[in-house]
Amino acid sequence: MKFAEIASKLGARLENSPPDTEITGVAGIETAGPGELTFISNPKYGSLAKTTRASAVIVSEDFPAIPSAMLRSKNPYLDFARALELFSQPPQYRPGIHPTALVHVSAKIGKGAHLGPYVVVEGNVEIGDNAVLLAHVVIYRGARIGNNFFAHSHSVVREFCRIGNNVALQNGAVIGGDGFGFAKDNSGRWHKIPQIRPVVIGDDVEIQSNACIDRASVGETRIGRGTKIDNLVQVGHGSHIGEDSLLAAQVGIAGSTEIGNKVILTGQVGVVGHCKVGDGAIVTPQSGVAGDIEAGAIVSGAPAVDHRLWLKYSAALNRLPELIKLLRKK
Repeated sequence: MKFAEIASKLGARLENSPPDTEITGVAGIETAGPGELTFISNPKYGSLAKTTRASAVIVSEDFPAIPSAMLRSKNPYLDFARALELFSQPPQYRPGIHPTALVHVSAKIGKGAHLGPYVVVEGNVEIGDNAVLLAHVVIYRGARIGNNFFAHSHSVVREFCRIGNNVALQNGAVIGGDGFGFAKDNSGRWHKIPQIRPVVIGDDVEIQSNACIDRASVGETRIGRGTKIDNLVQVGHGSHIGEDSLLAAQVGIAGSTEIGNKVILTGQVGVVGHCKVGDGAIVTPQSGVAGDIEAGAIVSGAPAVDHRLWLKYSAALNRLPELIKLLRKK
């Protein structure tokens, strides 16, 4: 594509280059070569902009001038993602049902659907238009799914779950597996609590590989519009996740937890049951949340505390032997 065409599509300002410069691909700042477009959004890599072999760099509007051509952007990271879309060619799936797929006669599937080998769609399922279900996807009875659903191989949607439009499930994701609910009887044995209520997923949600969103015993487990859930995440029964939140890899959320809108739970965060995490909160990696978190808070540690306090006492850990010696001398 011509440089000027890319700038126009991204709404970015072209600088330091003829508009008819040819761009053939997109790459990271350290590996990009002639003819390729790259980006800088993290100041950590700012010095590489001066030495990159890329033909052009997407930079912020206030980034210092460099020898390479620049696309000045209000959001370089987002525009790099959009540039990738311009050059990518995702696989296309022709409408049709593979001969080995099993679709119940009562299931209703919209126009333009692709059902791959060994897909199973049970009774009274409804799926909207332009769905893609790849090999070995299973949709249990009574599920309701919107338009533009994309389910990668071995993902599962359990009975009576409801899924909105433009939802993607990566490989092995399980929507609506039984919640982890057991009551101890008088002899000390565990009695299973029926998990009869569904998972409800809003529009524009992506759930990545081997993540599990458990169904509820009462109420519903809900995932809000636009939320993105990483690999190996566990969302417990009856929990509610708000809109546009991010749950990174190996996050574990116990049952009946409320996560607000635009919350970020980074890798391996654990949240105990019946907690509330307010809108816009950020929990840093491997933190353990044992109580409610206010909106907009940034917390760290186990148990999680204000991030600035955690930095102070983490820095103090290295001085503990020295401080102990001083106390003993006194």
